[in-house]
Amino acid sequence: MHSMVSNEIREAATPASKRRGRPRSFDRATALEKAILAFWEHGYEATSVSDLTRVMDIGAPSLYAAFGDKQSLFEEAVREYGVRYGSFVDRALADEPTARAAVARILREAAAEYTDPAHPYGCLVVHAATNCSTPEVESSLRGRRNAGIAAIRSRVEADVAAGVLPADTDAAALARHTGAMIQGMSQQARDGASREELEALAEIAMAIWPRT
Repeated sequence: MHSMVSNEIREAATPASKRRGRPRSFDRATALEKAILAFWEHGYEATSVSDLTRVMDIGAPSLYAAFGDKQSLFEEAVREYGVRYGSFVDRALADEPTARAAVARILREAAAEYTDPAHPYGCLVVHAATNCSTPEVESSLRGRRNAGIAAIRSRVEADVAAGVLPADTDAAALARHTGAMIQGMSQQARDGASREELEALAEIAMAIWPRT
């Protein structure tokens, strides 16, 4: 009888949530940051759900409950990457008075950002597409890269219309050249190029810009 009472007391003292095996809580923002770094380092295809649960330090049920499936998590990671790490492009286009100044700043800041040892080298939006066999993911990343090129082209066209750049400037080619530089700098950073080496490339890239 005494044993039964003791068991009842111990059971009552144990929170119901613990008895049901409630999943351990976690900080969602911290877990998302860890997912960003994993996708950034290894790409979308090579990062498995088990890799994610390990680096995020959560179980698969918690991952699915908080973020959805792997693709949904990746899409959120890419959006957050754009806010935390990739916004230097939009800021330069918004802040600088000319397309030339904006692109010079973008390439200069890319050289610094892509070689920062505080996080994986290069650009997530460029690298995550490597060997990607998921059409939706590949298409989404391509769309982001092309949107960046389109934004640069728009600034170049505005400068042509305003007489800041010559009337015969090929805005599409100039914007695509900038996109190729950004993507190439990302890969070279992953291959070990230093900030100074990428800054030198940026200077050469700007030398081809037309002047009025």
